[in-house]
Amino acid sequence: MKLNRLIAILSVLLNQEQVTAPELAKRFEVSRRTINRDIEALNQAGIPIVTQQGVGGGIRIMDGFRMDHTALTSREMHAILSGLRSLDSVSGNNLYRQLMEKISPGSSGILPGDQHILIDLASWHKASLSEKIELLHGAIEQHRLISFHYLSRNGESNRIVEPSLLVFQWSSWYLWCWCREKAAPRLFKLDRMDSLQIGEPFIPRQMELPDLLGEQAFPDKYHVTVRISSAYKWRLVEEYGPDCYKLTPEGDCLFSAGFTDKNHLISWILSFQGEAELLEPLELREELRSIGKNIYDMHNT
Repeated sequence: MKLNRLIAILSVLLNQEQVTAPELAKRFEVSRRTINRDIEALNQAGIPIVTQQGVGGGIRIMDGFRMDHTALTSREMHAILSGLRSLDSVSGNNLYRQLMEKISPGSSGILPGDQHILIDLASWHKASLSEKIELLHGAIEQHRLISFHYLSRNGESNRIVEPSLLVFQWSSWYLWCWCREKAAPRLFKLDRMDSLQIGEPFIPRQMELPDLLGEQAFPDKYHVTVRISSAYKWRLVEEYGPDCYKLTPEGDCLFSAGFTDKNHLISWILSFQGEAELLEPLELREELRSIGKNIYDMHNT
């Protein structure tokens, strides 16, 4: 991608006093014309780069321009590299590792990133998910429509969307896009999408970034209060943090939170194997009782 290459070229110029256009073209596997356009883009971004023709000439940052290695500390660089390395866990093609090798070839002290942190963003469906991410990423860059079949709690549907952004949130990947059927921005979960097809080009529209912490993306439709055995305290802390519950006089955990999806809420309560009691809301308590009776009747024959 162009942005990655621009960052890499800038890093090379910071590490070397001078470099030639053919050297950069060979390193990044692009044409000299592309390198010239990249140098112009860096100049337009406010970084004064000088190009000198002839013997002994080359490309360098203008003398006196203050941009040295103190701009990023070693710790900050390691954090960046760890983040880049984590993206390879979903792409499946080591593009980001290859990028870092091109930035500082042979620098074994920098390439591995932080050796004490391993970030793996891959899901259990890594193979199919990686293909979706690559396809959607290409469609976003090329401004092409995407059609797909989608499964949700409201049923199945076929959608045509204008893809805008890939989002990783709460251990899941989403596509932020303009849905032509709803004529509104929508967030689709990649795991629920299949039969993806790239369509015709479209003119990108201005879209606000999704508010992943707000009601728009994940609205709370059900505010619940649940009494849960203290034996599951570890799970509550793991899923919702140490302040998500209060202890009752009997020593149980009194949990209160909002849920977007009723089916997910009911499945979550059932997963405690009878050690969680839904106190509120009462209508869901009745529905849970009915589900429990059906389970009992099914397994009592």
